[in-house]
Amino acid sequence: MSTEEPVIQKLLGLRLEAFSVAEQTVTIRTVYGTNVERSDGSAQYHGGVIASLIDIAGDFALIAVLGHGVPTINFRVDFLRPAGPVDLLAVARVRRSGRTVGVVDIDVVDTNDKLIALGRGCYGTRPG
Repeated sequence: MSTEEPVIQKLLGLRLEAFSVAEQTVTIRTVYGTNVERSDGSAQYHGGVIASLIDIAGDFALIAVLGHGVPTINFRVDFLRPAGPVDLLAVARVRRSGRTVGVVDIDVVDTNDKLIALGRGCYGTRPG
């Protein structure tokens, strides 16, 4: 198995900012650049980038708790305002880590602490 960072994470410039196993939280940053714009010169994030950030942050929050990768079952995104041209932070908090399903709530804020989007993800929790 490769230990290389997945291509999507490189493309989005994702960085782990913080995690707490005790609080069951993970914070992931995406770095603003033209590669995340909804259209050339818009200075705004594409919604798919924000959705990917939400899914990946939720996934990593459960990985921190469970110690293994988890598949996404479903996730939703509520976009609250346009974002850009600053970095975004996804703060993911595990709400439930059950025998078969885990639920994570994710807030996406910009570096000015404005709430950009809300997400909730459901993930399978069984190893393998």
